[in-house]
Amino acid sequence: MKTLSIVIFLLALSGCTSIPTGVRDNWIGYNESGEASFYDDKFQNRKTASGERYHHTLKTAAHNKIPFGSSVKVTNKSNGKSIVVKVNDRGPFAKGRIIDLSKSAFSSIGNTSSGVMNVSIEVVQ
Repeated sequence: MKTLSIVIFLLALSGCTSIPTGVRDNWIGYNESGEASFYDDKFQNRKTASGERYHHTLKTAAHNKIPFGSSVKVTNKSNGKSIVVKVNDRGPFAKGRIIDLSKSAFSSIGNTSSGVMNVSIEVVQ
């Protein structure tokens, strides 16, 4: 009975982990270009699709396919500035957008008053 309890515990624990590193490794080098936007302040402290809470001061992002935990380099095409963010949510859901950035990540490479910017993204880890 004790062994069964341990097995069940380990299975439950493995279900709590994010995408295995090997799966993320398959995405390294993936790149895409399009529009980026940023999270509205109303999402502060809400849970993301990964279960983490959104904080506008953290360097995080939402993407429709890239695995959670992946590091993505986002480059503003108009000024060449880049930031590396961690994918922890799904989205964006607006047509033409390829990534949603936390407010601080967006503002570090562009002006939030513009609302959107043209970017290129590359999975780096």
